[in-house]
Amino acid sequence: MTFASSASLGEPVIPLSRAEIFFDGQYSMPRLHHPEGVAVGPDGALWCGNAEGDILRIDTGDRSIEKIASTGGFTLGIAFDGRGFAYACDQRSESVWRLEIATRELTRLDAPGMRIPNYPVVDAHRNCLYVSDSFAAREAGPGVWRYDLTTGQAGLWWSVPMTFANGMAISDDGNSLFVAETFARKVTRIAIDAHGEPAEATTYIDNLPGLPDGIAFDGQGTLFVACYEPSCILRVDKAGAVEVYAHDPSAELLCHPTNIAFAGSAIYTANLGRWHLTRIQSDTSAEPVVSEVQRVFAAGRSK
Repeated sequence: MTFASSASLGEPVIPLSRAEIFFDGQYSMPRLHHPEGVAVGPDGALWCGNAEGDILRIDTGDRSIEKIASTGGFTLGIAFDGRGFAYACDQRSESVWRLEIATRELTRLDAPGMRIPNYPVVDAHRNCLYVSDSFAAREAGPGVWRYDLTTGQAGLWWSVPMTFANGMAISDDGNSLFVAETFARKVTRIAIDAHGEPAEATTYIDNLPGLPDGIAFDGQGTLFVACYEPSCILRVDKAGAVEVYAHDPSAELLCHPTNIAFAGSAIYTANLGRWHLTRIQSDTSAEPVVSEVQRVFAAGRSK
């Protein structure tokens, strides 16, 4: 497999001067050791994990860090249901952990057969949680699991093999789930039917100039893709045109970025290759994902 070198990516849309190290956790207590996931919580704080399985909260005001809980494994993606719970994927235990934010109590949610739970997405319309299963680095396998948010019960939702299913995002209308397939260098769109089941899968974009990891939509429905290698963020418009949005050829500010999260005009990225979170002042904006989740639940549209 080949992919673009740093030199062939072209000029990025925004200069690297719009990126900064928002939180440097190399020597913090607790340490921010190789963060994979990042999410904006209902409290407006940044939440992320580390290679020790900690679930961490970083105040966006004073930039203080606090360990909320720990799985003892390796924390990957994090999501919030807007009703007092967070969900963290843990690579070591091959499980998803549900955190009750008020009590800080962790509950393990198992899905027998899941191998690498990577990224969770809350579907408030259907009261469920989708979790990508990366399966294996060089072996395709299923796929996407679904948890009932009320019972915690899980089942394989998308059984068709995927090539390292990774970051995910749900469309604004709630009718499609987008999945990054890292080693296929593409993003797949899975349509969701009226019964909440997967309908058909189509390739949303492929032949990406890098290895896609985390994905997020801005408020206009434009897809942003963080590439683990080279260290860059791509932007994909609705017509499928791909451009390099931000790129760090020295891998210092952006160092193997994984998950990304919007908070207004700010894009936050986790950097698996280092010990920090990056903030990029973008030329677009989007509400945090949890805001839409809360809005749907408040409207009483969940099943």
